Amino acid sequence: MMPVQVMAMAAPAAPVATDAARDDAERLGALFDRHHQRLYRLARRLCQGSDDAGDVVQETFLRAARAPASVPDGMPHEEAWLVRVLINICRDRWRMRASRTRLDPRGDAGLPLRSADPEAALIARSLVWRALDALPPRRRAMLVMYELDGATIPAIARLLGVAPVTVRWHLARGRREMAALVRGMQGDES
Repeated sequence: MMPVQVMAMAAPAAPVATDAARDDAERLGALFDRHHQRLYRLARRLCQGSDDAGDVVQETFLRAARAPASVPDGMPHEEAWLVRVLINICRDRWRMRASRTRLDPRGDAGLPLRSADPEAALIARSLVWRALDALPPRRRAMLVMYELDGATIPAIARLLGVAPVTVRWHLARGRREMAALVRGMQGDES
């Protein structure tokens, strides 16, 4: 008889978590219904195309879904929060695009280092690894963790015991140094 009573007492805990998740889902649905059109219009003015605008709006609501408690209550406050998030996402995209353009003015920075010619691919890979080897160890580690392993900046900061701003600084500096080193190595081989 005792195990039955314990199970009966433990059962109400599960619906509480489900109710909270359901409340969050309902709130996110209501947020979407109220704000998605305005956010899309704003994103359409800030982005190059309708697909990009849709992606930015989607990312905005994904961020709201990841942390529903961070979205303030009340129509003007929640709208302001969503607009701020959307603009920050757009800024991040602009910075990324500007960085790629600055590092590769020809415009093929987003292309992978693959070629129909296996020799060219081997040379490119060799240049990148030689440039990585020329970087200071800490900067090289941060670049490899972020660019190759896909680690986040906060995760790298925790792992290395530094502030996130330090990681960002090393990443920016490392990318500039890498670009200069690769350009210099390409000039040496010509």
